[in-house]
Amino acid sequence: MAHIQGLLVAPFTPFDKNGDVNLEPIARYAEMLHRNGLKGVFINGSSGEGYMLSDEERMLLAEKWVEVAPKDFKVIVHVGSTSVRSAHRLAQHAQKIGAWGIGSMASPFPKVGRIEELVKYCEEIASGAPNLPFYYYHIPVFNGAYLPMTDFLQAVDGRIPNFAGIKFTNENLYEFNQCKLYKDGKYDLLHGLDETLLAGLAACDVQGGISGTANYCGNVLVGVIEAFRAGDLEKARELQNYNQDVINVIARYRGNIVAGKRIMKLMGLDLGGNRTPFRNITDEEEAQIKAELEAIDFFNKGNKL
Repeated sequence: MAHIQGLLVAPFTPFDKNGDVNLEPIARYAEMLHRNGLKGVFINGSSGEGYMLSDEERMLLAEKWVEVAPKDFKVIVHVGSTSVRSAHRLAQHAQKIGAWGIGSMASPFPKVGRIEELVKYCEEIASGAPNLPFYYYHIPVFNGAYLPMTDFLQAVDGRIPNFAGIKFTNENLYEFNQCKLYKDGKYDLLHGLDETLLAGLAACDVQGGISGTANYCGNVLVGVIEAFRAGDLEKARELQNYNQDVINVIARYRGNIVAGKRIMKLMGLDLGGNRTPFRNITDEEEAQIKAELEAIDFFNKGNKL
């Protein structure tokens, strides 16, 4: 199974003023991401508030992204759910509509405490879309599934025929690299922590990744990769540090899911607010975010609409 090259994006879910899913901006959204050098999307995950959507909403979003995706733009559908039967059904739907792949994080409830529990969960989901690559989304800070991924790979190897690899959203680059080296690189390891992209390139020869901040500064992260591969370490560091400057802004306003989504509005692509229990950005906070972004010249350096 071919490994992903380049960065995919974890997009936000657009909502209208009533809080309903709004499909209208997605075509423009997809084109903007593609134009800024991104290679695809991982929809309905944490950035997309996937666990706060109904199965029907998630299916509508998947259908729309597949419909409008530019040529060669990968659409991976996060299908994880606290109900494994719902997840299986969402996987079946993703295969039916022609998605490129599927993925799932461990359910946040009940918390997974053993490798076998996680493998069984993934096995039931992946079987719903046997013709699509399945990625496990390792994000233990979200769901408490602090399990060794090297042990997980050993347990899943040969058991799930369409298992493709791991979206690895964790600071432990040693573990990332050990997983990447497993059986001479048998599985695809996708880097998922924007703050350490350059470190991952240098230490682990990262080939692909899935990014949240790429929604609004994907061109910067693509630049990190291009500069590193061209041997311009100084430029790569400059761009990585700039990405961290943007992350420092969103960290002051409840992170990527809340502040990052509001940045999209400031860029000219209004994706609406967030669902409860997220605390939405106030008008005053929006003005503060805009001023802080202007101070680092974001509107000239970030993604271009």
